[in-house]
Amino acid sequence: MPKTPTGTGPPALDTAPMVLSFYYAMQKLEPPDTHYLLATVGWLELGNLAEAGAELAHVSAACQEHPDVLEVRWSLSAQQGRWQEALQVSQALLRRAPKRSSGWLHQAYSLRRVPDGSVQKASAALLPAYEKFPKESTIPFNLSCYACQMGQLDAARDWLQRAIAIGGKEKIQQMALNDSDLQPLWDEIQQL
Repeated sequence: MPKTPTGTGPPALDTAPMVLSFYYAMQKLEPPDTHYLLATVGWLELGNLAEAGAELAHVSAACQEHPDVLEVRWSLSAQQGRWQEALQVSQALLRRAPKRSSGWLHQAYSLRRVPDGSVQKASAALLPAYEKFPKESTIPFNLSCYACQMGQLDAARDWLQRAIAIGGKEKIQQMALNDSDLQPLWDEIQQL
């Protein structure tokens, strides 16, 4: 297993895209909470989960349920491998910001990894999001991954084609060839 920059634990999730999106989305948060949240993202980027957790703990109690704080808390929980906590955070995010696709994606990702979770549970939880977020390519992409892992290769192909229609061939093809969930289809994906 690849090591994080701190030398232990699961590989770090790519949180780089979060930085600017959170900066612009945090307009309802005020300093010093915005500073603590940005510091948390910075520590996550560096792979220092302990410092990220310490910074996140400084966010005021009144803002702990803010959707941007929940997004970052989910990333921290996921990187720590605390999947039950990540699931709870994703469900809080769904309640607080139902118009964000990330809550659905995070919930499915967590449901796959909690102790009694499964790919089937993840897929069932994410499926309703496809209709709610028709322009979000990550949803059909993940549904393709789940179908492939369940041995439903025709469904996986269909979901992958839907992801390509939304996100573009080059982007989705690259994602697919880097996702081991889709390994049974890699030969086909290379030919797209």
